[in-house]
Amino acid sequence: MSPIANTPVLLENRCYDELKVGDSASLTRVLTKDDIELFAILSGDVNPAHLDEAYARDTPFHKVIAHGMWGGTLISTVLGTKLPGPGTIYVGQQLRFVRPVGLGDVITVTVTVKEKRDKNMVLLDCMCSNQLGKPVITGKAEVMAPAVKVQREAQRLPELHLHRHERFAQLMALTKPLAAIRCAVVYPDSVDSLMAALDGARCGLIQPLLIGPRERVQALAQAHGLDLSGCEWEEASSAASAAWQAVALAREGDVAAIMQGQITRDALLQAVTAREGGLRQHRELTHAYVADVPDYPRPFIVTDAAIHAQPTLETKRDIVQNAIDLARILGFDEPRVAILSAADAVTSALPSSMDAAALCKMVERHQITGGLVDGPLSFDAAINPDVAQRKNPDSPVAGQANVLVVPNLETGDMLVKQLSFLADADVASIVLGSLVPVILIDKADSPRTRVASTALAVLLSEAQDRLDPVAHLQ
Repeated sequence: MSPIANTPVLLENRCYDELKVGDSASLTRVLTKDDIELFAILSGDVNPAHLDEAYARDTPFHKVIAHGMWGGTLISTVLGTKLPGPGTIYVGQQLRFVRPVGLGDVITVTVTVKEKRDKNMVLLDCMCSNQLGKPVITGKAEVMAPAVKVQREAQRLPELHLHRHERFAQLMALTKPLAAIRCAVVYPDSVDSLMAALDGARCGLIQPLLIGPRERVQALAQAHGLDLSGCEWEEASSAASAAWQAVALAREGDVAAIMQGQITRDALLQAVTAREGGLRQHRELTHAYVADVPDYPRPFIVTDAAIHAQPTLETKRDIVQNAIDLARILGFDEPRVAILSAADAVTSALPSSMDAAALCKMVERHQITGGLVDGPLSFDAAINPDVAQRKNPDSPVAGQANVLVVPNLETGDMLVKQLSFLADADVASIVLGSLVPVILIDKADSPRTRVASTALAVLLSEAQDRLDPVAHLQ
């Protein structure tokens, strides 16, 4: 941060006795999307004329986005910080909105002393003009000017960050041209699992085939007002039998994906990964989380954090290759894969660093293809460009990783939960390398996260036999 940025802002008021008719002060501000959305959050004003550009464009409200906010808030800011300044009490205002205000407009707010009245009351003319010099808001404000001189540093405000889930919208856009796939939902004997299936159907992603105790599931749906009319059914007396039925349907080509219902992850994966009758192909089945972290410039994949507790080097090769294939499907033409370890140097004291070196050699021997791979890399060096420049300046991956390969399941699980609960990340979950995609559902998942996991399954199903990206998720 520059020395100027650290210089404290000094606020000084103009007492009633110091004010003269004609005194003025101004503030210039560019209207941004953050301004509008923060105002909507604080005020509860969700009028689509303010928040939906398409709606505003197609109505008489064209570009009338922020009159109320700018008329009240920015004028109040000038009065409270500049003229008269700290100690001012805002008594009333009369404003007229004469022109629309839109995103990117540069608004200059000017207040001018018009009249001094008894008991420290002051009347001020208020004018908001745009970048063309044309008035957008005119009016008057009445304040009680301070009687005591004040000079103090402005209080530093906390930083606010808006997480708009724009990458979720991008992910859903990838699935838009694709037809819904038939998905076996394994034992949906809970409200959460039913909602996951129905939300996926509502979004046009899947056609649910519910495998479980039909009478009990229908009673559950009726009790919670859920409509199952678009679902298909197969009876199953237990969660384990439902899992094996789903796997058999996948092997026969009758379903294109499997979704976890009210069944433990281990029980479902036991059927999916079985060497006889399971969904194995030419590689090990592996798991990936796709994480969308607020304020991080790109989504990234964390793998493997669900299937392989202590993966061997050969399994890590499949973990890396499966993740590269997924990243390419999501639009990363040359995914950057960071093999994580606790150190950035190879040492026999850390087996994960030895594995990282071996995986990089596999890339040289074309045993892993389609991406850039580097390691061992510490987590901070993998994702932070400044740290990467200091620790690994020659790495093609450090500071810009798309894939994070963790040393073991325990490490990955903790990392993902930290991202979810401390960094407010959306984290979708999917099994890779199987005959059909398998959607794993966690009880802590939000509805949006579950839909995102289902969208990943649709993309994987469509691109099962090819690696060319179907679109771009950046």
